[in-house]
Amino acid sequence: MFNPELFLSAFAVLFVIIDPPGCAPIFATLTQGTSKRHQRIMAFKSVSVAAGILFVFAFFGETIFHALGIDFSALRIAGGIMLFIIALQMVFEQRTESRETRAEETLEATDNPEDISVFPMGIPMIAGPGTIASLLLFMSNAEGTGDVATILAALGAVLLITLVSFLIAGWLMKLMGKTFTNVLTRVLGFLLAALAAQFILDGIKGALPGLL
Repeated sequence: MFNPELFLSAFAVLFVIIDPPGCAPIFATLTQGTSKRHQRIMAFKSVSVAAGILFVFAFFGETIFHALGIDFSALRIAGGIMLFIIALQMVFEQRTESRETRAEETLEATDNPEDISVFPMGIPMIAGPGTIASLLLFMSNAEGTGDVATILAALGAVLLITLVSFLIAGWLMKLMGKTFTNVLTRVLGFLLAALAAQFILDGIKGALPGLL
C-alpha cells in the first residue's frame, strides 16, 4: 500500500542529494555549443543511465557491494576524484578548447559532440555515492512491496524533475549570454571541486574514522 509519509521522506532526501536545480547549470555548461537535438538526447540519456543504475542498486546494491568487498567510503573517494578532474577542466575551459578544436577538424562541430550522459552527469552527478547510499538505506528499511513501490515512486519523481531541469537548462543559459556563462562555468567548476573534495574527505572519514 502506498505510504505518503515514506514518499515525502524519500523524495525530500533524494531531491536534496541529487539537487536537480544545481545539476542543471552544470549540464548546460557541459553541453554548451552543441545542437538542441544533442542537448535533448543528453538530457534523456543522462537521466535514463542514472535511473538504470539506481534501480539496479535499489534491488541488488547490497548484494553487489558485499560480493565485491566494496564499502561506501571507497565509492565516495573514487567519485570525488573523477568529479575533481571534471571541475579542473571547467575552471580552465579545457572542454571549450577541445570542442573548438573538433569544430576546426570537422565541417560541423555537432557531428561528433561529446557524450556526457554516462560520466559525469549519469555518474556521479545524479547516481552518486550519496544517492546510492540513501536509496540503499531506504530500501533496507522497507517493509513489504508497498514501501518498495513508494520509495521507487519517490525516486522516479525526482528523476523526472531532473529531466525537466536539464531540458530547460540550455535555454536559460543562452538567455544569460556568453560572458555570463563563461564566468558561471568557472564558478561552477570551483564549486564542483569543493564538492569533489568533500566526497573524498567523507570517504576518508568513513575508511579511517580516527584520522579526521
